[in-house]
Amino acid sequence: MNFEAIFKQIINFFNKLNKQQRYVIFGSVVAIIALLSFLIVFNTSSNKTKNGYAVLFENLKPQDAALIVQYLDKKQIPYVIPQNGVIEVPKNRVQKVRLEVAARGLPKSSTVGFELFNKNSFRATDFEEKIKYLRALEGELERTINSIDAVESSKVNIAIPKQSVFVSRQVPPTASVLLVLRENMTLTPKQIQGIKNLIAAAVPKLTPNNVKIVDQYGNPLGENDSLTQSNELLKTEMIYKKRMEKALENKIISILSPIIGGSNKVVAKVNIDYDFSQVNSKATIYDPNNVLRSEQTVDESRTGSKPAPVGGVPGAVSNIGPVQGLKKNQVVEKYTKSEDTTNYEISTTVKNIKEPLAKIKRITAAVVVDGHYKDEKGKKVFIPLSKIELANIKNLVENTIGFDPKRGDSVSVSSFEFATSGANGSATSKTGKIMQQISVYLGPFEDILKYLILAIILFIFYKKVITPFTQKMLEVKMEEEKPVKHEIEVNEEEVESTYDKIKELKEKVEQQLGISANVNEEELKYEVLLERITKSAEDNTEQIAKVLENLIKEESP
Repeated sequence: MNFEAIFKQIINFFNKLNKQQRYVIFGSVVAIIALLSFLIVFNTSSNKTKNGYAVLFENLKPQDAALIVQYLDKKQIPYVIPQNGVIEVPKNRVQKVRLEVAARGLPKSSTVGFELFNKNSFRATDFEEKIKYLRALEGELERTINSIDAVESSKVNIAIPKQSVFVSRQVPPTASVLLVLRENMTLTPKQIQGIKNLIAAAVPKLTPNNVKIVDQYGNPLGENDSLTQSNELLKTEMIYKKRMEKALENKIISILSPIIGGSNKVVAKVNIDYDFSQVNSKATIYDPNNVLRSEQTVDESRTGSKPAPVGGVPGAVSNIGPVQGLKKNQVVEKYTKSEDTTNYEISTTVKNIKEPLAKIKRITAAVVVDGHYKDEKGKKVFIPLSKIELANIKNLVENTIGFDPKRGDSVSVSSFEFATSGANGSATSKTGKIMQQISVYLGPFEDILKYLILAIILFIFYKKVITPFTQKMLEVKMEEEKPVKHEIEVNEEEVESTYDKIKELKEKVEQQLGISANVNEEELKYEVLLERITKSAEDNTEQIAKVLENLIKEESP
């Protein structure tokens, strides 16, 4: 293919165009390039937001992010910044780019740990080594604390006092921690105590009581004073209350949405009054039915006589005992004893009762549902739900939340026309529903449709713009060349009339001279035509030269 000839033809074609035609061609080319550039950029930006990119760094400070972006631009590495402090690059290049960026010492404002000791310095003093060790220890603790989900960033400061040889003058080390918590996240008391124990275990002679923690708002965390404990308890109670209320609201919406036509046609709000007071009680219960525990019976019996006791005036007779022959020297004895003992056991029950921490005092629920709609004369008319429908919905809500009339629970159900079609604001018109259905079915073919629409637009542009413009350009060219040819053409009628006149004059002259009257008509026509062309060429020399030049160019290979 002779590109030089093609290029010359293009230049010749462009030179033959007037200013208006050149402007039209230039505008068309610019429009096509702009359209293709827009589609390429749109396709690139849409692909970047898909799964082709992964996080390179996050939680970056502005100065570090600017340096990393400057390096990526220099190396022509594609990247996206979905949010402040986050930079993403293609997945297949994350590890390599991260190592390259780290080799340049970026990010600079990040925490440093024991990598400070990777380079030995023989000129460092003992004081400098201690400061370096303290910085490394603080950096390692910050990295460890930042691994907790609720912590976005942290700053640890450790104060190690100078050691003294006197025990009474020794001061224990202390530590202070600043925590920047993530949005809508808090630390539990166990997590706070765990951070204290973590720091205390890393520093010799540091106790958890000497570790002070504050959040980004300056609120102390983990203190055992009554005010801090009350605040922590109040936060926990509010979180628990909101969580339970949200759970009941979701239950109400899930059970009513299939009935009324979707979750966008119902709004439910639940309020639960809790009693968070903790009560410990002890109860002793006695059983009225006695149980025989033990029974004891004692029987004693004694019969016979016993010697009479010796008595009287001290003397010989009383010392020698009873003397025979005295009266009543023997006494007859009979002894009987019976004793019964019965023990009964009283059954008792001892209960240590610890009431639950969160007791429900009362539940109130308010439910608003959309009604029915019908078309009247092209207008949509709202019809509220009937009393029977509202009563049925109320029964469902009561069973869902565990309604208890003794507790004073209440449920309110109303039917109103929604300004929007629901909480998510989706359209309820026919057009909106049709668009939703189209997006559901055609969503997987989005990329194919995009290129198909592009091909259709280009085809229409070619048929409606390029093709008519080309035809018009050819017509213009013929119109421009036509007057030139017209000027050099000879009028046939004029030639014929001239030929007749010359023929008559020539016949008259020949008759007068007595010459034969035979005249060659072809030679006469040729002579007349040659005369007319010569005269026309003399009058229009420039146009004849231009026509000859164009003929030579067309004939040349």
